[in-house]
Amino acid sequence: MLTIDKLKSFGADVNEGLTRCMNNESFYLMLIGKALADKRLELLNEQVAVKDLDGAFESAHALKGMYANLSLTPLSKPVIEITELLRSRTDTDYSVLLKEINDQYARLKALSD
Repeated sequence: MLTIDKLKSFGADVNEGLTRCMNNESFYLMLIGKALADKRLELLNEQVAVKDLDGAFESAHALKGMYANLSLTPLSKPVIEITELLRSRTDTDYSVLLKEINDQYARLKALSD
C-alpha cells in the first residue's frame, strides 16, 4: 500500500504534492495510483523504439506534466530531460533516459504493492 512515508523515501516532494492537492492526502495518493495505472510510459517506450519522435514527444510531455504536478521528482527529472530532447526532435540514443524512467517507475510501483 502506498503511503506518504513511502513516497518520501522514494524522493517525492510530498509537501509540494500535497499542497497541489489542497493537503488532501487520500486525494494525492489516489492521483498517484492513477499515474501508476497510466499507459503512456509503455507508449513512450514503443514510440521511441520505432523512432516516432513526434508521438514520443506528445507522450513524454503528458508524462512530464503528470509526474511534475504530483512532485514525483525521481520520475519527473528524466522525463523532463527526454521531453526537451524530443521537443527538438534530437536523433539520439534515448535508451539511457528510458532505462532511468522505467527504473524509477518500477521503484514507485513496488511501493504500491
